[in-house]
Amino acid sequence: MAESSSPPTSPYFNLTYPIPYVAHVEINRPEKLNAFIEPMWLHLPPLFSHLSSSPTTRVIILSGAGPKAFTAGLDLHAASTSGPLAQLSPSPPAPPSPNQQQQQQPTTYSLPTGTPYTTQTPPPPSPPPPLPASSSPDPARLAHTLLTSITTFQTSISSLSTCRKPILALLHGHCYGLGIELALCADIRFATPTATFAVKEIDIGIAADLGLLSRLGKMTASESWVKDVCFSGRVFRAAEALRFGLVSRVVGGARENEEEEEEEEDGDGEGKEAAMREALGWAETVAGKSPVAVQGSKEIIEWSRGRSVEDGLRYTAVWNAAMLQTEDVGRAMREKGGRRRRVRFEKL
Repeated sequence: MAESSSPPTSPYFNLTYPIPYVAHVEINRPEKLNAFIEPMWLHLPPLFSHLSSSPTTRVIILSGAGPKAFTAGLDLHAASTSGPLAQLSPSPPAPPSPNQQQQQQPTTYSLPTGTPYTTQTPPPPSPPPPLPASSSPDPARLAHTLLTSITTFQTSISSLSTCRKPILALLHGHCYGLGIELALCADIRFATPTATFAVKEIDIGIAADLGLLSRLGKMTASESWVKDVCFSGRVFRAAEALRFGLVSRVVGGARENEEEEEEEEDGDGEGKEAAMREALGWAETVAGKSPVAVQGSKEIIEWSRGRSVEDGLRYTAVWNAAMLQTEDVGRAMREKGGRRRRVRFEKL
């Protein structure tokens, strides 16, 4: 079956196929540590929608260009000059009024005995605050605009979690804020030994709003740890991410006492390359399985999250009542029974 359409192109995302059926998506803004700007939010969903339905794609690897960062998160400079956050920048304080600037003059009085005394004239009452100018945004309308922007950004990040193909996020260098949000939407997370993580939204006065606060506690081992990293915004390393289940493997030559190592400003190019080789090995293994079985497994796991085992069993039974009719089952049983090491499955 041929591709129904060409993949969308974007200067911010590189798409390659290093081995058959394995797509490599690379966040491509290395000069800014792959930090996100608004066009990147808009380009992400069409790309993963294409990969989700592409018959030549069975597994996706997501990484960042360059050795320094998976992504440093939101580009704060760009966000402060345009977009919804720019509307929230505080206005400079108004200059003091002439009444406030004028120094109060003391007044002299005489007591009945003729003894003078001096008192400070009380300042005049402050005028009531002016009504908002017509150019000032109405709070309800500003809230509506922000709601639209936030849900658009949430949908963009969630385009990874709704993709039917398995996604492996290879985390290296800086993985801050939005980087963790993206990683949590992937199915598998590998990290290099020198990868560093932080929930940096807290440092700019934001409760992370793209899914991290909803997903992290469901995917890791300790709610206390989740609150620790989300409230403090502290930096933690790959060993800690592995210990609490944020990543499933540290790849690319793990070292001892890595939490005590100095952060490498120039990144870890060799470690990233070694990690990519391990990621490709995993992806090649999965791409060699039946796409009917792999995508069905992902569908059932995702559907079952938050539901009872009984509901999951029923959904699986209905799903497999259709999917067991695939020719992949008979082919795999015949060829595995014949001691063939690899079975070739048709495109889905």
